[in-house]
Amino acid sequence: MISGPDVDFESFVRARTPALSRTAYLLTGDAHLAEDLVQTALFKAARAWPRLAGDPEPYVRRILYTQNVSWWRSRRHLTEQALGAYDAPAPGGSDPDLRLTLEQALARLTSRQRTVLVLRYFEDLTEVQTAAALGIRPGTAKSLTRQALARIRTLAPELAELVGPAGHPGAVGNEGVAR
Repeated sequence: MISGPDVDFESFVRARTPALSRTAYLLTGDAHLAEDLVQTALFKAARAWPRLAGDPEPYVRRILYTQNVSWWRSRRHLTEQALGAYDAPAPGGSDPDLRLTLEQALARLTSRQRTVLVLRYFEDLTEVQTAAALGIRPGTAKSLTRQALARIRTLAPELAELVGPAGHPGAVGNEGVAR
C-alpha cells in the first residue's frame, strides 16, 4: 500500500488531469501533443513534489505553458498541423458549429498567439499574469493578444460577436468561450 506524498501526488493526478488535458489541448491544438505535454508536466512535478508547498496546480500549469513554448520554439520551422479530434465534450454545452469554427481558427494561429489567448480567456489570467507565466513582458502579451484576435477576425468573420470589434479593448470575454 502506498502512503504519504505518493498518495497526494496520485490524488492530484487523478483529480486534475482532465482539466490539465483540456488546457494542454487548447495550447497545442493536437490531442496527442496535449497528452505528451500533460505527461511531461506531471513527470516534472513528480520529481519536485516533495519540495512543493501549498497548491501544486499553479506550478504544474506553469510547466505546461513553458514546455509548450519550448516545444514551439524547437519546432517552429514545421508547418502548423490541422486540429485533430478531441473527444472530451465541453461542459455547459455550446454551439458545435461555433466551437468547430473557433478550433479551426485557433489552429491557424501561431503557437505563441494561441497560448496567449488560452491563458487570457480560458485560464482567466490578466495580461501581467499571462506575461509572467510565459516569461515575456506585459506589452508583448498585450501585442500578441491583439494580433491573435485580429487574425481570428480575418480567418473567421462569423466569430466577430465572440471576439468583439477591432480596436475595442477587452472585447473578448469568457462568456463566449466554451471550456
